[in-house]
Amino acid sequence: MRPARLSLLSALALLASLTPLTLGQASATPASPDAGTRHPPAGVPALLEIADPGLEQGGHGWKFSTGTGIATNNPHGGSRLLYLDAGAGGKASQTVTANGRGMYDISAWIATGGPGGRYVARVNGTEVAAKALPSTSSYRRQTLGRIALDRGDRLEIAFESGDGWINADDLMVSPSSPADPHVSSSDPKIVEMFDWSKRKANSWVQLPGTEGPLNVDENNLHGTGSGVYAPSYWAGYANRSGYYSRDMAHQLAGASVLGLGAENKAMLRAYAESATAEHKYYPVWALNFDATTYLSIDYKAPDDFVREVPATFELVQKAAEAYRWSGDRAYVNDPVLWNFYRHATNEFVELHDGLKDNGPVKVAEGTGKGIFEGAASYNEQSDEPLAEAGDAIGSQYQAYLAMASLARGKGDRALAAAYDKKAKTLKDYFNSTWSGTGSGRDMVRGYTTDGAPLTGWGKENSWFMPMKKIIEPGARNDAYLDYIDAQASGAGKPANIEAISYLADTFFQNNRQDTAWNWMSYVYDQKDIQHVNAKQGTNGDYPEISFTLLGQTVEGLMGITPDAPERTLTTVSRLPSGMDWLKIDDLAVGGNTFGARHDGATKSSLTNSSGPSAYSWEARFPGTYSTVKVNGRERKARTKVVDGVTYTYATVSVGRGRTVTVEVR
Repeated sequence: MRPARLSLLSALALLASLTPLTLGQASATPASPDAGTRHPPAGVPALLEIADPGLEQGGHGWKFSTGTGIATNNPHGGSRLLYLDAGAGGKASQTVTANGRGMYDISAWIATGGPGGRYVARVNGTEVAAKALPSTSSYRRQTLGRIALDRGDRLEIAFESGDGWINADDLMVSPSSPADPHVSSSDPKIVEMFDWSKRKANSWVQLPGTEGPLNVDENNLHGTGSGVYAPSYWAGYANRSGYYSRDMAHQLAGASVLGLGAENKAMLRAYAESATAEHKYYPVWALNFDATTYLSIDYKAPDDFVREVPATFELVQKAAEAYRWSGDRAYVNDPVLWNFYRHATNEFVELHDGLKDNGPVKVAEGTGKGIFEGAASYNEQSDEPLAEAGDAIGSQYQAYLAMASLARGKGDRALAAAYDKKAKTLKDYFNSTWSGTGSGRDMVRGYTTDGAPLTGWGKENSWFMPMKKIIEPGARNDAYLDYIDAQASGAGKPANIEAISYLADTFFQNNRQDTAWNWMSYVYDQKDIQHVNAKQGTNGDYPEISFTLLGQTVEGLMGITPDAPERTLTTVSRLPSGMDWLKIDDLAVGGNTFGARHDGATKSSLTNSSGPSAYSWEARFPGTYSTVKVNGRERKARTKVVDGVTYTYATVSVGRGRTVTVEVR
């Protein structure tokens, strides 16, 4: 998502149901640009209802002491806010009763004129969570996390005054994440980073069954009716009542780390349903949280909606990744999802290839006429009339590999072989012809609608090429990575932090962990800086940032690649210089929970903490070694080459409750 986005939803109704909507319920109404009003299932009581969370009803349900109340001078969303004057003793609060058991995060946008204030949650009179409010005149999103409630519990949400004024607005309740992984390390920064990211990412998760507004955006603050929200999380600016395909694709790994499998599947399936023949097999760009209604600011008509070529292919790749994280057979058995994969990697390519002659190879193209007519690249800041782009062709390559993987999961070996061949053919063509003969800044990263090749810095259509691993490993790929780092570190640095968040992925994928960690650290260090869109809040209040840092910790630094359907797990240490060891506990993969640790690049441990299955663990180590030790016993080493890198590896079975340590010398 890259069109302008501004402030938080002002009209969000936070009505939670005891029973979350199933995927079938969420998809019952055919997708349309305006679905009108829908209601929660009949007879389902509210678990936790916060009155007037956006303060637009004048504070209905809230209690105010002297020096507190409702104002209109500095709202975050809508036209009203809650205020507390400076000085001790002020309090604005609301108490609600839980009708069932659950664990929740409660977020609010808060600005202050000085320190000393508090944001507090109490259950039955006992303080269970509190946050000391910093001095910041700009709104920031603050969250009280993992509040456990039983039926009949009385939950008080309170704002308490301090040395300066306090403004609060736009509360939101999220279900606490199903998984709660923890990291420890010799480097305290990664521990701090992971803990912050985990709390922040979870605060963006919607309560399934919540009734909320549809089609809210900066031009339509109250939307067009309401709908029942499906399992989902914010992926895009918080002023719009929905999620965006590009953002969601980049957030999926972090969501998987938090165990948000239901959310990932519901969102992917909603996109799959939207990729109709009428849309020429493009999925829509953005969906409301009800998972059926197309977000109206980006959808006008079947031939007039935002669409970008890489997103179609990324959604196929991410479905395969979600399958490997979850082991959920719906990813290969659900006909809606399966038909989307097939159309995206067949008819979509055929329909959108024709501006540039690629001989027998098919390459999906944009129109060069802008995002509402089909853009070839995610780089919306460029005015280049692109027909083909590096991020699109790289994503197409990964979609072919994903389709091969999904076909194997379905048991169709012939189809898997066919897609492996398509992937190889496309990669060979890219390296022999499409990308030209130049290196570094002289490598081709796109073609205009008149067939002219483009070199130099293209932001997304540059860094996606090595990130999607379509460039053959070797000197040319190495030179291009050097070029990307130099450009992104200098005058070519993107202005928006969410674009920069891709760079760590690019360098982890190419085993440049020091550079990747530098970019992770940069993104985290910028979290309290104002976003380029001022009303978005800080960089850290952009949802993509916290989700991507989670995924980059687990898939990047820890090098964990799960395959829950096959009960296998692969690890490789990508610890940067100066980080002696890193450990993660309570990592959910499929129905199991694992702990993993790396000591440098030569020693790794895996614990199968809980779950029904033994897992086959492939422990990889960069380089060639003659022997490996498995729990202290020597074995003859085996080696393999993966993407141009030689690894020494051992494959061992790790049963439930067992810890295995593998090291090389």
